Amino acid sequence: MITEKNVIMDETAIRRALSRIAHEILEKNKGIEDCVLIGIRTRGVYLARRIADRIKEIEGADVPCGELDVTPYRDDLEKTGSGGSADGREEPGSLLIPPGVFGTRDKKIILFDDVLYTGRTIRAAMDALMDCGRPRMIQLAVLADRGHREVPIRPDYVGKNVPTSKHESIEVALKEVDGIDEVHIISNWEAK
Repeated sequence: MITEKNVIMDETAIRRALSRIAHEILEKNKGIEDCVLIGIRTRGVYLARRIADRIKEIEGADVPCGELDVTPYRDDLEKTGSGGSADGREEPGSLLIPPGVFGTRDKKIILFDDVLYTGRTIRAAMDALMDCGRPRMIQLAVLADRGHREVPIRPDYVGKNVPTSKHESIEVALKEVDGIDEVHIISNWEAK
């Protein structure tokens, strides 16, 4: 098997995409009133924080920002059933942002993830958010949308649409985690 890795977004392209997304969020929501940015761990958290910083530069106001671990809500992972609810999930309070910082009830939640693929991670995130209180609306922002949905999920804000085959994958590297800002498309194919 031969693996080929190509950069499809560099640091400048990522910065421009996030700046555009920040402006689109402000335009669609007519500002930031009642908006909460929530990043899906791990890289979605850093994308949400970068957008919050960009919005602060533009609007001069802070927008609440938090993080969400959807692991207990995933339908593709084995449930251990220890220390959680009757269905094997951890308690919702352990999933979301530091307690008491802000709630999700009646808020406009903008959910961030690095790559949108099948949509199952986003479905899990929505389940987790609903367990924490019913938001007024949930919007989705992703850095890269590669297609191949298995559930009917569509992003509201997209950094880059990258049509892929099933033999390709998208890898996002962010400075906060990986020391560099790049998005790669990785192709795996058989040598003839």
